[in-house]
Amino acid sequence: MSNDQAVSQYLAEYPASSASLPGQTLPWLQQFRKQALACFSTHGFPDIRQEEWRYTNVSAIEKKRFKPFTSTAQGLTNIDSHVLDELVLQDMWTVVLVNGQFVAEHSRLEGVPPGVIICSMSQALEDNPEQVQAQLGQAVSDDEHGFIAFNSAWFSEGLYVHVPANTVLEKPLQVVHYFDDADALLALRNVYHVDESAEASIVETFAGAAQAYFSVNVTEAVLAENASLSVTQIQTASDKAYHFAGCYAKQAANSRFRHDNFAFGGLLARNEIHTQLFKAAECELNGLYLGNKRQHIDNHTRINHLEAHAISRELYKGVLAQRARGVFQGRVIVAEDAQKTDSEMNNRNLLLSEDAEADTKPQLEIYADDVKCAHGVTVGQLDEKSVFYLQSRCMSEEQARNMLTFAFANEMVNKIKHKSLHDFVLKQLLQRFPQQGVEAAWL
Repeated sequence: MSNDQAVSQYLAEYPASSASLPGQTLPWLQQFRKQALACFSTHGFPDIRQEEWRYTNVSAIEKKRFKPFTSTAQGLTNIDSHVLDELVLQDMWTVVLVNGQFVAEHSRLEGVPPGVIICSMSQALEDNPEQVQAQLGQAVSDDEHGFIAFNSAWFSEGLYVHVPANTVLEKPLQVVHYFDDADALLALRNVYHVDESAEASIVETFAGAAQAYFSVNVTEAVLAENASLSVTQIQTASDKAYHFAGCYAKQAANSRFRHDNFAFGGLLARNEIHTQLFKAAECELNGLYLGNKRQHIDNHTRINHLEAHAISRELYKGVLAQRARGVFQGRVIVAEDAQKTDSEMNNRNLLLSEDAEADTKPQLEIYADDVKCAHGVTVGQLDEKSVFYLQSRCMSEEQARNMLTFAFANEMVNKIKHKSLHDFVLKQLLQRFPQQGVEAAWL
């Protein structure tokens, strides 16, 4: 099936399926979806002829027939509660969505400060449609590429979070997305709105059963002046799954945004983190991706410095084994008015086999003349001198290589300061690590 055929099939199904989408009584949302549908009709899914998709071929998604609007009732009744218990962190507020549906019995929101709104997107469209309208489409536009347009037209659920001015969430909010509906296509739209001088931390966990499914997730994070938001994404999707997740932030003056991205699962996974920085805003992007077997994991970041005195820091690391392929495309754009910009970007890749592949493309576009910007890239294997040194300390060669590889990856986990979150990510790292013989006792 070609791109045109796949697009035509989805478009043909849309009129009948759209009746089940939330917000049918809102004219502005119907217009929002109509424009997105037209954009998707024109552009379709991305292809390798587009520069920002040249390393990632999504034709497998076009060839396989996914069902955009399946009933999730069966998924909710068959889900093993122990599976969700393994994913939920006890010292956080929790929202659980199974196959895109809010599950009240596994969600915990007791004690959320007054004025804070945490609810499903469908509920927000019923209770606070004006707030949603003010934020939807502010941080990203449908003409970026087809997956975003598809999400805007087809999203059936998601999460809406609003933290009012001067409110500090004392503990993180965890959002658990679990998928077990075979051959389903689930489009989720999230909005995180943090008002002036407010602070919040959100943990997104994506996991799934051993099924082939396709999830298209778009998150818009809107930070007002002096706001602070931290987002941690942990992706442990099924090895048969196709996963797209985009987080798009819009940072007002003096705001602070941090994104930690841990990509461990999926047959084909694409992660996008884009942010716009206004005067004296700060952002920090960290990422770790593990690829094994024939996994393809693509990380695409874009940092737009729009005004002066903003600061950005970025470090992504990849470990690739067997025939896995890792992609990193990092782009920093410094506008003409963004004088005194301070930006650093680094990508480091460790290849564990001759068949593993790392494609990395860091980019700096600088239109101002008073800036401090730097970037660096490394792709290679373990340092043989370091391996020999550990062998001289009574380790086998295998133990030495395992320890050095794990230390390379664990640097990113150690950036997490929240203990239960750190321990959870570390556990996922140990389970997904491409090498055998890695021991928790080393830590």
